[in-house]
Amino acid sequence: MATTESAESYVQFKQEFLITTAMLHLAGVAPDNIGFAGFRIHYPLNSNEYKDEFVVFQGASYFRMVGPGLSYGLSARGLAIDTAEPKGEEFPVFREFWLIKPAPTDTRMVMYALLDSPSITGAYRFEILPGAPTEMLVEARLFARNDILKLGVAPLTSMYMWGENHTRYVDDFRPEVHDSDGLLMAASNGQWIWRPISNHRGLRVSSMLDENPRGFGLLQRDRDFDHYMDMEARYEKRPSMWIMPEGNWGKGRAELVEIPSDSETNDNIVAYWVPEKSMKAGSSMTFKYRLRSFDDTLPENVGAKVIRTRIGWGANPGQANPPPLSKRKFVIDFRGGELDNLSPDSPLVADLQKSSGNISELSVRQLPDGRTWRASFKLEPEGNKVADMRLYLKLRDQRLSEVWSYVWYPDAIQ
Repeated sequence: MATTESAESYVQFKQEFLITTAMLHLAGVAPDNIGFAGFRIHYPLNSNEYKDEFVVFQGASYFRMVGPGLSYGLSARGLAIDTAEPKGEEFPVFREFWLIKPAPTDTRMVMYALLDSPSITGAYRFEILPGAPTEMLVEARLFARNDILKLGVAPLTSMYMWGENHTRYVDDFRPEVHDSDGLLMAASNGQWIWRPISNHRGLRVSSMLDENPRGFGLLQRDRDFDHYMDMEARYEKRPSMWIMPEGNWGKGRAELVEIPSDSETNDNIVAYWVPEKSMKAGSSMTFKYRLRSFDDTLPENVGAKVIRTRIGWGANPGQANPPPLSKRKFVIDFRGGELDNLSPDSPLVADLQKSSGNISELSVRQLPDGRTWRASFKLEPEGNKVADMRLYLKLRDQRLSEVWSYVWYPDAIQ
């Protein structure tokens, strides 16, 4: 009887054999010049002595961009079509690029690209501005060949394996593994909404509705090496990406797709804007936006921010008749903004809204560091109903923090 090790060795041998056979078959058939897989752009980003690679376009319509002191992490894309739909996703491709040669003293670069797929074609203009932060101005003119069920504008793709809000045991020495830990949205009504992301057991799709949003993006908010302990991946140096729409994008939704994954080499997180008005065959749309690569700080976001979310069983230590595991305790910590000026006795409260379930023991208190305020509560779900929750801190009638937005799926602990 073959062992697991020998079976795995056989599979690896077979894969290598097939690859070698394919390469031998192509030898002498494929032309000497088969083109390029992509291209990268260099600039003296961190010092005048060395031109760093800071932008790369490679694969379908994917591209990456970083600012000073950061390493590659999440990716941007030209367009997403029918992501997480039952019929399958369509991946448009940048077929051709035209790069405008910059002058020796130029500090920006302009390029054009042709996007193509069975359902759509598009003309793109990119203006790249390296610096602190690095930004890219994007203009996309889209022309539909077919009716499109779901158009994903300014998509971002990232990875999340586990982190502070993970509810299952992981056999790994690293406390957290992720390129991004949350979706941030600057809504048109002035609210900043923070939704922590997760690695669920099943595919999850959630949305935040708005009209003419001021911005959205995937952030790597946790910048502490001790929270990752990974000397190779250096997740604390992964960039955040921020989309700033220009002009009126109208009604629509920022959609977050969380795909179950068992490997950090897989990108399993996608976020994009879905216009309320769908594209029909023969129609066209134009979108303009500014894409910013940064660490964890947006100067525009001046209020208190969510710095961590933790979830655990809602039982009390030593409780004689503990509740079922479905009862969960949520702990959300906020820091910054006007919270820095409050005394421990300030009448700070949490405003909590939920779509279902029963809430108990809602409280707010300052942590011993004198800087952080903690909101905590317990949720008892209503059967298998999903609980969509929103919470923020307020002092009397004044909102002082971001809106913490979280969707709890009762099957997350099964």
